[in-house]
Amino acid sequence: MASFSRSSTLSFFLLCLMWMMMMINIPTIAAVYHGYRAGPWEAAHATFYGDQTGASADMGGACGYGNLYSAGYGTETAALSSTLFQNGYGCGTCYQIRCVQSPHCYSGNPYTTITATNLCPPNWNEPSDDGGWCNPPRSHFDMSQPAFMQIADWHAGIVPVMYRRVPCQRKGGIQFQIQGNGYWLLVYVMNVAGAGDVGNMYVKGTKTGWISMSHNWGASYQAFATLTGQALSFRLTSETTGLSVIAWNAAPSNWYFGMTYEAKTNFH
Repeated sequence: MASFSRSSTLSFFLLCLMWMMMMINIPTIAAVYHGYRAGPWEAAHATFYGDQTGASADMGGACGYGNLYSAGYGTETAALSSTLFQNGYGCGTCYQIRCVQSPHCYSGNPYTTITATNLCPPNWNEPSDDGGWCNPPRSHFDMSQPAFMQIADWHAGIVPVMYRRVPCQRKGGIQFQIQGNGYWLLVYVMNVAGAGDVGNMYVKGTKTGWISMSHNWGASYQAFATLTGQALSFRLTSETTGLSVIAWNAAPSNWYFGMTYEAKTNFH
């Protein structure tokens, strides 16, 4: 009788497990990443905006990320209905989305992973089931067209989907884009890993203690303080997980308005 070593048996088991996952089409994104665990699947609908190149959707957005390519998000993005957007606290969160129960779904029901970068506002002139897709309390995704085309034929216009919140996997550190003036510091926070969101934020200059920053809108936080000429450190806490991280000296002492600085840390 043939015999198998323990390592051979383990390898065979892993191969079987991978085959089973492919057969039942389970997304392979890490279940837990940087302190955040993937959530349950829920039902919603999805539409799209922009064009097939994503060029018309690469700038702006209610989260304030500006050019989504330079921010690292590309076209894998979506605008959230206000129920999910949560007055901007949903900015930076990540979702897996798959088309279901529609002849326009691509075979195999592939999924795509998007980052929330914009708001899909309510349309109170239309009923929630016929045009007012983003009216509360609906959960809805208005995806960039390239992202929508990964799961369904764009001719459909709108499709039913299943979605779940997933960890955001980012390359590099958290990014801070600094705006404002000599008396007002406005910081947009980008490239956040883990849960992807920011619940509160503090700033510290080399000559100050920690200063609480208030939520402005989208992914931006503000402090009414004079901090020019000082290296800036930031302390962030995730809205979802409550985990905190400190980005020491993320902006050097010669920082200036309009620039984006990348920290050496992210959520772990």
